[in-house]
Amino acid sequence: MTSTQTIESQDITVGGIFQAFYAVPAYQREYVWGTAQVEQLLGDILSEMPDKPTDAPPAEYFIGSIVVCPSHDGVFDLIDGQQRMTTLFVTLCAIRDRLEELGDVIETPISGQLSSQSMDDWGQSRHRYRLDLQYEDAQGVLAKLVGRDRIVSSFQTNSAQNIANAYVTASQFLARELGDDANRVRAFYAYFINRVKLIRIRTEGVTKALKIFETVNDRGLSLDSMDLLKNLLFVRTKQAEFDRLKSVWDELQVELRRSGEKPLRFLRYFIFSRYEVDQLREDGIYDWLKRHEARVGFGAAPIAFARELVDAAKAYTCFLAGQGRDGQARPALQSMRLLGGSAARQHLILLLAARDLPDELFDRLTREIENLFFTYVITREPTRDFERDFARWASEVKAVTSSEGLADLVERRFRPARAALASRFFEAFGRLEAWDLQAYRLRYVLAKLTQAVELDAYGETEGTRWLKRYAEGAAYQIEHIFPVTATAECIDEFGDFSGNWTQRLGNLTLVEQGINSSLGNQPFSRKRQFYGQSQLLLTRAIAEKPSVGVNTRINAAVADLEPFPRWTPEEIETRQMQLATLAAAVWDVPASAPGSSPALPVAEAI
Repeated sequence: MTSTQTIESQDITVGGIFQAFYAVPAYQREYVWGTAQVEQLLGDILSEMPDKPTDAPPAEYFIGSIVVCPSHDGVFDLIDGQQRMTTLFVTLCAIRDRLEELGDVIETPISGQLSSQSMDDWGQSRHRYRLDLQYEDAQGVLAKLVGRDRIVSSFQTNSAQNIANAYVTASQFLARELGDDANRVRAFYAYFINRVKLIRIRTEGVTKALKIFETVNDRGLSLDSMDLLKNLLFVRTKQAEFDRLKSVWDELQVELRRSGEKPLRFLRYFIFSRYEVDQLREDGIYDWLKRHEARVGFGAAPIAFARELVDAAKAYTCFLAGQGRDGQARPALQSMRLLGGSAARQHLILLLAARDLPDELFDRLTREIENLFFTYVITREPTRDFERDFARWASEVKAVTSSEGLADLVERRFRPARAALASRFFEAFGRLEAWDLQAYRLRYVLAKLTQAVELDAYGETEGTRWLKRYAEGAAYQIEHIFPVTATAECIDEFGDFSGNWTQRLGNLTLVEQGINSSLGNQPFSRKRQFYGQSQLLLTRAIAEKPSVGVNTRINAAVADLEPFPRWTPEEIETRQMQLATLAAAVWDVPASAPGSSPALPVAEAI
């Protein structure tokens, strides 16, 4: 009697995965990934991709498993892995559209990886999408993406809206990390489909597939560098000290779970902050540690090394939460938390290196990191490039012991880096639109600009010192001065209705919730009076120039903010330039590199 194989496991590239057809059954849960998960997946893939072509094939990168079972007409039911598979599919759409935006004419296999012709059991040919979401909440969003509908409208279900957001996030990631170079986008696509791999577990039926899904999610799969490091430390520890090492290691695991951080990313950033290393892949961590055992010192003192990891992890957790090492909230770290969101972590390299600085110096350094980090973000510097900068500077940060030493570091590293990007900073701010940034970063930008004017006018008070007051919660809302849904009266007042004027930064402001409920879709002529009632000076200045006494701080704070008697595209451009000038002061972006001569006016330069 012959046995029938009921479980088949294959490691397959993303390109190979999307040669088959998959359906997510109606009983599956909806798509729930947000910006952070999408950015983390794509960021991890990019970090594993080589900087440039090498003689040897690029290393493969494993991103997990999926569980499937045959359905009908040659389609697999996807029992486990919907979040990952949907994100990969959406990313393929974003890559295709980005290449088209850049005018790339080199043919790629993307179209066949998104949809193709297939034949059913009765020999009938039909067009199918490689991934079909059969639950009602999907609202046909994948079909719209394949059909090049950029999905800027809102959806009625969380799942469809999350998928639309994933597409926007992937598109922003490609533009930010790969720039306008079609060759770089194609190289990422090639690595994405050829070297990124999944394990596809196939069973003969749904019951077995569900059982495997339960087992995989309950027990996990394989050892990583963190597990191997733990074993290595136990090998280097005397048996009598095993209980002590186990206690310290358990404390480390608890701390990393509390932070919500990937253990390997923490370990990699710890190494960057401590050992003058500027390039290290996650899959190379264990080999690096073994090669540098004497330098790291875990061979002679494994428990002391584990204790140092715990101390660093505790600081890491606090920094992510916007707190100092003592667990107390700190304004500079709160601002950095709001800028970084739940995905960006590169700044933790420098914060870890500086964790022993006195509070005053640490706060000053954090503000410098925030200014540079935001400059990198707004000018779309590739994440890998500024991560490498931070890793290179970590040893210099660690060497700072005084105010003078910090000032010297700022002048040598931070200010020149911002000055080198100054022209791109102004250019980016001059054309910035709402969908150029993640939603949390758009809130951060408007909150930071608003807070800066309040600080200039009133000084640092309990109300003005915390950025989260302006950036979080429902107290303040983003207002589109020229409304997204414009009435005929609005359009008559506004004039030119072509272009994305509603999404320009100059058309946006923060306003109190109570005032916002009164604004609605009214034309500017009626909205103007409500802006004048706002307590936020930056918003009030749209309608009137706030004035208190003579030569007061409030007057000085709004001196460069001219009110607007009407609202047309010209006014949006004018206000956008006002905000760009304000932004350069807020994030301390110098006009030119230190020591260089100022740029000549155009007429003189000619």
